[in-house]
Amino acid sequence: MIREQAVPSDSAAWLGIVNNVILAVFKGGVGLLFDSRALLADALYSASDAAAGIAEKLQLPQMFKKRVGKRHGGSGNSTAEPLIACLFAVFLFMGALQLGITSISAMVSGNILAPGYMSVVAVVVSIALREIVFQIQQRQNRKHSGNTSLSYIEIHKYSLYASIIVLLGVFGAMAGEAWDIPLMLYIDPAAALIVAGLVFWRGYHLILGALYGKQESKMQIEDKTPFIETVQRVHGVITVDEMKLTDNGHYISAAVIISVNPQISVLEANHIANRAKILLMNRFSQVSDVSIQIMPYDPGYPYKSNYEGSNNNLPTLLQ
Repeated sequence: MIREQAVPSDSAAWLGIVNNVILAVFKGGVGLLFDSRALLADALYSASDAAAGIAEKLQLPQMFKKRVGKRHGGSGNSTAEPLIACLFAVFLFMGALQLGITSISAMVSGNILAPGYMSVVAVVVSIALREIVFQIQQRQNRKHSGNTSLSYIEIHKYSLYASIIVLLGVFGAMAGEAWDIPLMLYIDPAAALIVAGLVFWRGYHLILGALYGKQESKMQIEDKTPFIETVQRVHGVITVDEMKLTDNGHYISAAVIISVNPQISVLEANHIANRAKILLMNRFSQVSDVSIQIMPYDPGYPYKSNYEGSNNNLPTLLQ
C-alpha cells in the first residue's frame, strides 16, 4: 500500500487555484456584459495564475512517477504534465493576442465606450476576495510551518499590480465619460494592453517551465547533505529517497520523498511529514516551501518477505 502525504501547503495552494478560477469567470462575465477590455484582461491574468498553480502542483507527482518507474525497471519519463502546461500556455497566448488586437483596433478606430459601473465593483470585489484568500493561505502556512511563504507573497504582489492597473483603467475611462474628456476613454483599452502583455509574459514562462523544468539550485551535491541530515533526524523517517532543491530567486523550495514504516497509520505518517517540514523551514531560513511525499519503506528483494510480523524494529511511535 502506498501512502502519500498531502502537505499542509497543498490545501492553501489549491484554495488559491480555485479562487483564481472563480475570479477569472466572474471578471470575464462582468467584462463582457459591461464592455470593459481591462476587466477581461484581468480575468485572463487570474486564469494565468490558476494555470501556473496547476502546473506547479503537477511537479511533485512527476517526481513520484520517475521513482516508481525506476523501481519497475522503466524510464519513468512522463510527458503528460509538460503537455498540459503547454496547452494552458497556448490558450493564454491566444487570449492575450486576441485581447491585444481588439484593444489596439479600438484605440485606432476611436470606437470606445466607457465601461459600466459594475466593472469597478467587480475589480474591487476581486481585490478584496484575493486579499482574503491570501490571508487564509498565510495563516495556514504559519500554522503548519511557523513561517510565511514567499511564493504566495510574490504571486499575490504581481496579481495586485495587475488589478491596480485594471482599476485605474476602468475608473479612468468612467471618469472621462463623466467629465466629457474623450481622451480618457483610451485608458481602459490601454490598461487591457498592458495586462495582456503581462499574461503573455506569464505564458512564456509557463512554457519554459514545462519544457525545461525549473532549474535546480546551483548548489553542489554535497550542499544537500545538511538538508538530508536534517530530515533524517526526524523520528520515524527511515530513509530520504529524494531531495530536490529549486532556486526560485530569493528563496528555495524543497521537494522531498521519504520512506517510513509501512505499518504505521496515515495520521502518524502525516505527523512525521509535518515535523520534517517544520524542522527544515526552521533550520534553513532560505527555504520557504517544502513538499513532502511519503512512501512505505521497501527493503527490496531478497530481503523483503511476504509476511511482516508485528515485532519488527521499525519505529512506529512518534517521539
